[in-house]
Amino acid sequence: MVFKRLLGSLGVGGPSVDTVLAPGATAPGSTLSGQVHLKGGSGDFDIDHITLELVARVEAEHEDGESHGMVAFDRFVVGGGFRLAEGSEQSVPFSVTLPWETPITELYGQGLGIVLGVRTELSVSGAKDKSDLDPLAVGPLPAQEAILEAFGQLGFGFKSADLEYGHIGGTGQQLPFYQELELAPAPQYAHAVNEIEATFLATPGGMEVILEADKRSGLFSGGHDAVTRFTVGHDDVHHQDWNTLVDSWVRHLVEHRSAYGTHAPYGHSGHYEGHHDHDGGHHRSGPGMGTAIAAGAAGLAVGVVGGMVAAEVIDEVGDFFEGDDEDGED
Repeated sequence: MVFKRLLGSLGVGGPSVDTVLAPGATAPGSTLSGQVHLKGGSGDFDIDHITLELVARVEAEHEDGESHGMVAFDRFVVGGGFRLAEGSEQSVPFSVTLPWETPITELYGQGLGIVLGVRTELSVSGAKDKSDLDPLAVGPLPAQEAILEAFGQLGFGFKSADLEYGHIGGTGQQLPFYQELELAPAPQYAHAVNEIEATFLATPGGMEVILEADKRSGLFSGGHDAVTRFTVGHDDVHHQDWNTLVDSWVRHLVEHRSAYGTHAPYGHSGHYEGHHDHDGGHHRSGPGMGTAIAAGAAGLAVGVVGGMVAAEVIDEVGDFFEGDDEDGED
């Protein structure tokens, strides 16, 4: 018995864990449900707790350049405090609520190259803890989809998406990172901007939309970035002319002449008539490199008529999740 417990503490003969998420993509602020399947080992073991941890692959900018790493952004204890008998099987159902700022990983069913995961931690008394990691699919909120659809209808093309570590000054951002969606300019704006980056910061009551334009340099002026932000309500989805609204946002952004230095916080405030809008300084992002999307020619909108999806997806998700289990379990 002593020898068996020693083996258990080394991970030999201990219980195993496999988490199965409900099929399909969820949405920010929505419920994520599934089952944690446990299989008993070569003896009886006490399960102290079962914890789900949401993780994201995030890009960080620093003096030496850029680096990537995993960041945990929420944790949920979904079970524990019971004994798992030798060789037995048990399933623990769960339903948890995703943070409202959870990044979107797909649009119209097409992956954007954003890597999110659900890591399951199984804490076992007298045995090595077990873990399991599963990819998490998140689709857009109705307002996010409406805005991106409007960009596509206006002729903008999807370039890439990434997650940037840091905070956007002057906003209500809660997570330690934010998502940037990089858009190639529509033909009517190609003379003025190289690209536009969109960030959504959703809350239960609505959503902040931060737009940043990488403006082209002119004959008598250098290029610079301009940033502005707007707020929309979740109830606006079916009562809004999104094409007209988004186009007005872009025109306001392009015509915004004040130059802001990179990495400066929001400092300037103003009002854009008609939609509770505010201007701001540059947020804490440099030119996003994108994590996993390769776009076609600039301005290309592909896939869905009027929509924006990636022209080509480089699969990093499989590389990340394959063989991640520290204990060799599925």
